[in-house]
Amino acid sequence: MSEMINFNVPPYAEKAMDYIRECVKAQKICGDGVYTKKCSKWIEARTGTAKCLMTTSCTHATELAALLAQISPGDEVIMPAYTFVSTADAFVLRGAVPVFVDIRPDTMNLDEKLIEAAVTEKTKAIVPVHYAGVACEMDTIMEIAERYNLIVIEDAAQGILASYKGRALGTIGDFGCFSFHETKNYSMGEGGALLIRDGQNVENAEIIREKGTNRSKFFRGQIDKYTWVNYGSSYLPSDMNAAYLYAQLEIADEINRARLALWNRYYDRLKPLADAGKLELPVIPEGCVHNAHMFYVKVKDIEERSAFLAFLKENGVMAVFHYVPLHTAPAGLKFGRFHGEDKFTTRESERLARLPMYYGLREEQVDYICDKIKEFYSTP
Repeated sequence: MSEMINFNVPPYAEKAMDYIRECVKAQKICGDGVYTKKCSKWIEARTGTAKCLMTTSCTHATELAALLAQISPGDEVIMPAYTFVSTADAFVLRGAVPVFVDIRPDTMNLDEKLIEAAVTEKTKAIVPVHYAGVACEMDTIMEIAERYNLIVIEDAAQGILASYKGRALGTIGDFGCFSFHETKNYSMGEGGALLIRDGQNVENAEIIREKGTNRSKFFRGQIDKYTWVNYGSSYLPSDMNAAYLYAQLEIADEINRARLALWNRYYDRLKPLADAGKLELPVIPEGCVHNAHMFYVKVKDIEERSAFLAFLKENGVMAVFHYVPLHTAPAGLKFGRFHGEDKFTTRESERLARLPMYYGLREEQVDYICDKIKEFYSTP
């Protein structure tokens, strides 16, 4: 194949430019315009969450959740080390200590069986990360949270349109955070959303999101002027970004079906290698509906992965590894701690390789990638 197959190509829907022009023509390009509201309503309708507030990033959505959870210096927050830095940063900024717990080797998610042992009198929240759009074991996590009076903030950055036992990811815990970064299934370049399960948290969330003012109530006509009433920051995305996203949400099911078809094609074509013990394929537990956010394979070890990725690149395929566990990073060592044994986090992260996956990837490209992977394993 003569052309390089990119690891990712940001999604695009044809109506996007029309919607962006509408924003410019209406001279309403700042936050909470027509398309920001359309995106929020779409997410609320599709997930069933009490309220969706669009943000400038999933990082900011998580920071907003940390503020709403009143995370304070000295608090402890349980999370996996196998995640993006933002998962921890949002709480470190509040002075909290990330307490990293080992992952499950099947899903790469937080091991729910290890959470309770990590709970101390300082524990304030649990942050499950739904890796690759595959749900954590939320029933167990929510039961532990209820028993110890802990807040649950779902890092569902990769989880839109995925579910756990019929419930949309991001809606099960107290708060949920979506990402609309250019690498996600639906994108606004940089962007995110905060999902709020309980209605009593909405007003405070609107105030913090609007720089600590009650501006949202003013624009709804509930007060005659707005003022500074609490701490806050500016978390509102440009309406032009939301317009770009909304065009994709209108065809969200089409995008989802296309990605799932590609995911299944990878799985079927590579299953013989998995059956032969050459590599491992993703696991989708019963009760979980995923969204084909990514397709990864696990190889023997980090040395084989380096050779695997180099071979694919030489053959025109951009495949990549993923997170370096946070507890091994300088900031992780400084701000957090790992509870228990790192049995799987490092070992499994060093084996994982992600293959190209995006809306617009062609079937023949997937076939070519799979053929090259088979060629790699057939070479003495």
